[in-house]
Amino acid sequence: MKKVYTKTGDKGTTGIHGGARVPKDDPRIEANGCLDELNAQIGIIRSLLPAEDAWQELLHTVQRELMVVMSHVATPSGVVNPNPLSAAALTLRCEQEMDGMTVELTDHGYFLLPGGTPVSAQLQFARTVARRAERRLWTLHRLDPVDESILMLINRLSDLFFVMARMEMQRQDWPEEKWQAFAYKRKGAAGSR
Repeated sequence: MKKVYTKTGDKGTTGIHGGARVPKDDPRIEANGCLDELNAQIGIIRSLLPAEDAWQELLHTVQRELMVVMSHVATPSGVVNPNPLSAAALTLRCEQEMDGMTVELTDHGYFLLPGGTPVSAQLQFARTVARRAERRLWTLHRLDPVDESILMLINRLSDLFFVMARMEMQRQDWPEEKWQAFAYKRKGAAGSR
């Protein structure tokens, strides 16, 4: 096995697809770092779920596509990436999965405190990492366009993890902790007095 360390990054740069070297805090590297963190977080969630859990296959699919997404994010404009991107199809699947779960969820109408079961808490954390990844991707997109299907997928993943966190609470019969009602519900309640 080759050595893991190369020492090529000791001066604060790293290589990207196509051979160029960029600073380690370059927006492209920041975005990919967030995506890498998100993928690792999904790995934690999968480790907490039973092997036979129905979510395992979905989360595994997300992890595999995130690896492809990262390869595309690491590829600047003008350089060909040979990895086929399936972000649009996965976005559609995420929407379908959310629609199926939402039908089973009780309407909450409240901002919720993240937490609950270990799986739910980790899903909420994945949601926040996905949001950060999305912010970093939009920073990069302003400098060098990112495939729009990637931007949509990461946006949808944060929604998926929120719905899954709620579904997990319901699956475990664990009460959600409410912070306060959504503003439109508070206004309606105040107006009905």
